[in-house]
Formats: sequence, C-alpha cells, structure tokens
Amino acid sequence: MGQKKIVIIGAGVVGCSTAYYLNKMGQRNITVIEQGPLFETGGSTSHAPGLVFQLGFSKVLTTLANQTVEAFKELSHEGQPSFYSVGSLEVANTQERLDDLKRKAGVAKSWGMEAFVLSPEECVEKCSLINPGNILGGLYVPSDGIAKPLRAIDEMADFSKSCGTEFYGNTEVTGVEVVEGQVKAVETSAGRFEADFIICCAGFWGPRIGEMVGVTIPLQPIAHQYVFSNDLQELATESEEVTAPLIRDQDNAMYFRQVFNGLGIGSYQHEALPVEVSEIAKYGETKEMPSVKPFTPEHFYGKPWQDAQNLIPGLKHAGVKRGINGIFSFTPDGMPLLGESQKVRGFWVAEAIWVTHSAGVGKQMAEWIVNGAPTVDLELCDINRFDSYAQSPAYYKKRSIENYEKVYDVHHPFMPPETSRDMRVSPYYMRQTTLGAYFNEKSGWEQAQWYEANDALVAKYEKNILNREGWAAQYWSPIIEAEQLHTRQYAGLYDVTSTKKRLEISGEGALEFLQHLTTSNIDIPIGQVMSTLMLHELAGIKDEIRVIRTAASNFFVLCTGAVEANWIKKQLPVSSSIVIQDLTAGTCGLSVIGPNANKIMDALDPQTFEKSKWVNGQSKEVYIKNVPVLVVFDSYVGTEGWEFFTTLDQGLQLWDVLFDAGRQNQLIAAGDRALESLRIESLSIKSGKDYWSEHDPYEVGIDQLVDLNKPTFIGKEALLDRKEKGPSQLLTKLILDDPSMVVMGYEPILYEGKVAGFVTSAGYDYNLEKGIVYAVLSPEAVNNGSRFSIEYFGQHYSAKKLDHSAVITK
Repeated sequence: MGQKKIVIIGAGVVGCSTAYYLNKMGQRNITVIEQGPLFETGGSTSHAPGLVFQLGFSKVLTTLANQTVEAFKELSHEGQPSFYSVGSLEVANTQERLDDLKRKAGVAKSWGMEAFVLSPEECVEKCSLINPGNILGGLYVPSDGIAKPLRAIDEMADFSKSCGTEFYGNTEVTGVEVVEGQVKAVETSAGRFEADFIICCAGFWGPRIGEMVGVTIPLQPIAHQYVFSNDLQELATESEEVTAPLIRDQDNAMYFRQVFNGLGIGSYQHEALPVEVSEIAKYGETKEMPSVKPFTPEHFYGKPWQDAQNLIPGLKHAGVKRGINGIFSFTPDGMPLLGESQKVRGFWVAEAIWVTHSAGVGKQMAEWIVNGAPTVDLELCDINRFDSYAQSPAYYKKRSIENYEKVYDVHHPFMPPETSRDMRVSPYYMRQTTLGAYFNEKSGWEQAQWYEANDALVAKYEKNILNREGWAAQYWSPIIEAEQLHTRQYAGLYDVTSTKKRLEISGEGALEFLQHLTTSNIDIPIGQVMSTLMLHELAGIKDEIRVIRTAASNFFVLCTGAVEANWIKKQLPVSSSIVIQDLTAGTCGLSVIGPNANKIMDALDPQTFEKSKWVNGQSKEVYIKNVPVLVVFDSYVGTEGWEFFTTLDQGLQLWDVLFDAGRQNQLIAAGDRALESLRIESLSIKSGKDYWSEHDPYEVGIDQLVDLNKPTFIGKEALLDRKEKGPSQLLTKLILDDPSMVVMGYEPILYEGKVAGFVTSAGYDYNLEKGIVYAVLSPEAVNNGSRFSIEYFGQHYSAKKLDHSAVITK
C-alpha cells in the first residue's frame, strides 16, 4: 500500500499502538484525534488496573496478549518499565475449577506458553498473602504481569511524532464525511481532516462514531467494581509498585494486584451495571474522569469483601481506602471488534479491546491495513461477523450483559447462550420442536443438536455407543452417537440452513470476478458444483467455498459465514455491474445423507432422481412435488448424499415431503452434533475449525484445490513463495490407542517429550472403534514420527498417525 491519509479517532492505548505500528511500517500521513487531554484521556486506558493474564482458551486472544507483552517490555519510559513481569496465579476453590486449570495448562502448551499447576502450598510459595486453606490449587503463568499503558503510550507517541504523526488533544469529532460509500474526512472542533482511512479507536464512545457513518458497533459499556485497600502489614516494606504475582479467584469472580503497600481488588460478583453511551460525560464535566462512575458500596460490602478476606487474610486489618466503578466495553461474543466495515469503505474499527490485547491489536491492524491481511487470523474478531439480527440493540446489549455475568465461569465449548435466543429460526423449527430438539445457536439460528424422539435408538445401538464421561459428557447425549450410527447404516435428514452463507453472484463479469477470487478454474459447465479456495493477499486460506454454476453468468456460492461473505463483497470494484445478493435469510437447506439416500430419492420421484441421470458434483433446479428446489448430488461426510435449497416459504413442505418419503427406508431427523461427528469420522476437514487464514493449502493438504496454471488469483504470488519455502506446520490425522478415550479439541500433542502441535477437531470413528483427531503439527514431527502423546486434563494418552492419503474437504 502506498502512502494514505489516515485519521485515528482515540489516543488511548489502542489508538496509539495502531499509530505506532503504522509508522513502523512506513506510513507517514497520520493524524490522531482525541476528545480528552493527551494522554490520560479519560477513557478505559486511564483507569485500567493493567493486569495482563495472557493465557486463554482462545488462540487469537492469547496471541494478541503475547504480542502486547513483547511490545510493552520494549517500551520503558524515562527509566520506568511499561511492564512488570511478576507472573500470575489463578486459584481454584472447587474441583471443577482445578480440572479446568489443568485443561488450561495443556492449552498453554498448545499456544506455546509456560504454565504450571501448583498445590496450595506451592501457591503460597509464589505469593505469601494467600490463605492455602481455602484453595485446592492454582495455575502459575510466569510471563504474566502488570502493564503500565500510559508509559507505553508516551513512548509510542514520541516515536510516532518523530515520524510526523500529529496528535490533537481536547478535540471533539463532530461528523464524518462519506461520499458514495467511501470515507472522505473527519469533521472536528479543530477543523476538517481529510482521510483515505479512518480508524475508530474510541473505546466505549465507538458506537457514537459509528452512528456518524451508518455503521453499527455492537458493544455495551458496563461499569465494573475496583477498590484499593489500605496498606497491608505484609507489604509494609515494599518500595516497588508491584513484585507479587497477580491473583485471580474465578470461583468467586475476583482478582487482585499489588499497588505498592496495598492491593487493588476487582470484583465481577455484582449485577451487571450497563451504561448508555449517551449518559457518559465529556472530560471535565465531572469530578472523576468520564470512564469512572461513582462506587456502589452495596455491590461490594458483603460476599465479595468476605471472599477477598478469606483468600487474603491481611485484608481484614487493612480495610478499603476507596473504590470506583470503571467502565469497560463488552460484546455479544466476548471478542474484540476489528477490521474495515463492509458498509463503508475506509472505515476501520478497533474496539472493545482491553489493555491485555492492546499493542497486539495495534500491530495486527497496521499489518492488515498496509499488507491487506494480518499475520494472525482475526476472523473471530472481524467487525463484519454480525449479520443484521445481531446489530439490534435488543440483541447485543442483552448478550453483552450475559457475557459480563459469565466472564469468570467455567466455559464449555457446547454451552448454549441464554439470552437473545430465537432470533432466527428455520421453517423446520416447528417439526424439530415436536421431535424434542435440543437447540443451540449458530450465527443467530436455532440449530437442533439432537432429537429426543430418537431416544429409542440408543437401546438399538447400545453395544456400539461409546459413553462419554466428565468434560466430554457435558452438553452431550448418547442420542448424538445413535444418530451418527443410524445415519451410517441407513439415512439422516439434516437441517443445514445455518451451516453456510448462500450468495448469488450474477451479471456480466461474474465469471471473471470469481476467477480472480478463487484458486480453481471456475469456468465450469452449467449445473456443475466445484469446491475451491479463496486466499488473502498473504496466501492464507480465507475460506473454502462451493460454487454452483446455475447459468452462464449466474453462480450460487456457499461460504462459511458473514465474514467470508463480506470479504467477497469487498473484492468487488465500486463501478462493477456484478450483483452479489445474500440469499441466506430467504432460503433454507436440507441434506439427506447415508447409504439409503439414493433409495429415498428414487422412491420419491424415480424419474427425476434416477441414479443414471446424476453424477457426483452435479446440481439441477427441479420440483419435488410442488416445491422448487436447487438440488446438489455430491459426496458428503464420506458418503453420497443430496442437498436441497429452497425458499423459506416452501421449506416446511420440503421437510414433510422428504421425511414422509424416507420412512420406509429408515430415514430419521438427526442433529448437528451427529453431522459434525460424521464429518470427523469421514476425515473431512473444515475451514475455521481445522485450519485458518494463517495456513496455506500446502500446509493443510488441500493443494488439489489450487490450479497454478491460472494466470492470476488473489494471493498467487505469495502462495508460490510459501510453497518454495515449505510448510511451517502440517495438518495431520491421529488415532488414540485407548478405545474408550475421546478428547475435545485444542489439547497439546507431544512428540518425543516436546510439544509438536495441538488438536483441532476430535471425535470417534466407529469403523476403527477409536478416538480420532485432526492436529496441526510441526513438519519435523509429521515427517519423523509415527507415535505421539495427547495431553488431556494433565493426563497423557498415546496416539499414532492414521495412514490415509486422501484428505476430504468440507
């Protein structure tokens, strides 16, 4: 990217980090605008306690935290550090929490971090303030610590100023000029600033800026309690701000950090205290800074204060000096909001970011803007991940509050959300409810996980079903396994409405557009289905998509979700006559899968579905009874199957026709969990689950979807470079030796005693009668090893490479 006029709104730690890294990458025409003073602006950065717990079950957030720590360590200010590496302790009061900490210690290895599970006595050795009688153990992360963001900001701003960046404090943004969907300028109290790119780093004021350009920024500001104790006798001789490790007591929703001779104590025990952006004062209008609300003692004195004293007895004599209710931003899924809005070109967002991830976000934002893609996969953070349903305040406010209330819970990957449900339902919802569907949510859709109506099948397959225990048995039912086994033997009817985004790309130039977008030759016959890849500019896999040519200049495209759909739209030139229509909300999908699938379709309409008239990878627009349907005949989860797409108004009738026709051939309605199990059992890999945009096709083993004879496609040159350099990691299939063992995902894999990678997908193969996993491993381990060890809740289970040459994609 050449030199651009860039305006950053917000001079907190995120805005300054972004400016800093943009300057390091050679951008010079940068302006930073801040409504408060420079640099204690009055936003969340100004009052944040600075605790940096890097490790989490999210790989992307852990990576961003790692990068933040690396940056802050290099940014000392006037001889004072911007980061104190004092370590952290997470303590467990319950066995469930202790088990979760063991799982977390395993994930630390997966993400390349050090973490150690300690006994109560060992916890006291790390921090003598703790009462060991109230805990069962803890997790120690030596690289965690305390960030001093204002010191880091001063250093980053000094560097940026030396590169020509201009900072304007006490300058209010009053408007944003947008012309034909492209940002042009920022209007402020200090005048007008022209801009090719605007980066909104305004923190919880971000939604106000978003309104100026017509972009929803779905975050909810919530006040959170933080108190300062008086001096503790145990810290009386301390002269440094912090030498003791951070402490997190998640069972009691509290955390602690040393502040010279006392402690800072944060509590999530209180009810959520949402704050409307319109209610937040401007800097100077109140005694406290705008990001601080008056302390509410009724939410602290009681159980929180008692829990704090139970863990740290020295607090009984110290008491509390003062407290605040500091405002932070929460989102519907707990992830940041990053990237360029698809609605308005040039409007970038970096919002809902804690100090923990701040510099990492700034680094990735700079890479994204300058290089066209970040080096870290940010799909889960992309501002465009929310469809219109999730941009409703009624949705994102409730869900954000729920995330606040559950922030310190033990989170299971299949735990369903409680609020903002029934936002999107397929036309089959009525039938699914009658069949006793257990629902979870995917992209706002109510998605049946399994059906209680199939409970009788459990007895039928009882001898084959692997009953799960412990963590794997939570939010699980043996019905899932029965549905999987029944589909393998007979057939299953699956609601696939929520599994993919459905786009229609049409008009003059549609073929050429898709040729540029994908790695395969899309000039296929009408009625043919093709799986292909989209790469970003650095040759990482943006998505695997399926393309169906329905007419000479008409294509039906199935992509993973909203992020990928919006990325496709972003590639379209402004002046193009090509039309990209999102059909997802108005259409629905069903699949009939299993050995009896062809029998069912033949019984339904022998003339239309005669097997000799169909070949694998073919589609036709037909009528099933009186329902107009786009039918796809293709291989799916290891067997031939049929996929059907129709409009929402015809969906219920299609369900009934297929369900009735399948009765004589043992067709059952089956849930999404069985479908996922079938995918893994058939060795099918999945975008966003087994590989990300950090991976290239050669690392994943799906380079058969790449046609290097094509003159050009996005990422081709970078892909050739990556191919020549060789893979940095490889996707590999393993089976566990223990026939009664299954794992869940993200567990570390060891080769010759060293961490070689981690599990992506995990399931059970009923043909092999063994647990099966996909794993991202180092090339050295893949090429030299055949035996591996998988760590699961601190225990090690042996596994070996599965010798199957073909990799199936989905």
